[in-house]
Amino acid sequence: MERAFVAGVVAGYGIAIPVGAIAVLIIDAGLRHGFRTAAAAGAGAASADVLYAAVAALFGAALAEVLAPAAVPLRAASVLLLVAIGVRGLLAVRRDARAEPGTAPIPPGTLRTYASFLGLTLLNPMTVVYFAALILGLASTGAGPAEKAAFVAGAGLASLSWQVLLAFVGSRLHRRLSSRMRVATAVVGNLVVIGLAAAIALPLLTGSS
Repeated sequence: MERAFVAGVVAGYGIAIPVGAIAVLIIDAGLRHGFRTAAAAGAGAASADVLYAAVAALFGAALAEVLAPAAVPLRAASVLLLVAIGVRGLLAVRRDARAEPGTAPIPPGTLRTYASFLGLTLLNPMTVVYFAALILGLASTGAGPAEKAAFVAGAGLASLSWQVLLAFVGSRLHRRLSSRMRVATAVVGNLVVIGLAAAIALPLLTGSS
């Protein structure tokens, strides 16, 4: 069971650490709204990783056949969602920049932030592909219920710890950066999100895998 937990920790960090759209958005939430909002965003992302890890552990390779035909629709949905979030973020930055000096932007509710990041991470094609690969690997291990539970727990704790670290980094920068620098970093972050959407969309448009 200890080996399964360690495998889950490795899997959790493996999907959480690469800097993608989710990481950028969590840091941006910390930059603009502080730790509480960013932590809710991180918890949503980690919850999605836990759900995928549980599906991978419970259903094995049979689910890989189900995921394969859905890859293109998931990528298309992810592109639209990322573009919408990036554009909305840029509009929010513009609105905040036009606000009276010294006026802090109103943070979204933590439950709303959690739900948004849960849905976004579930639609993230990189998350789907990653856990689909895990599904194939876990199917051949023959692990029992205790080992599978340990794997899911390890993946969840690893993902959550990394997302909370990103939230902390963003919130610390929120306190240290000037309002002008926060606006600049928020603009760059949302442009990165739109750029990631373009990178996902390119293979769909060109017909490459």
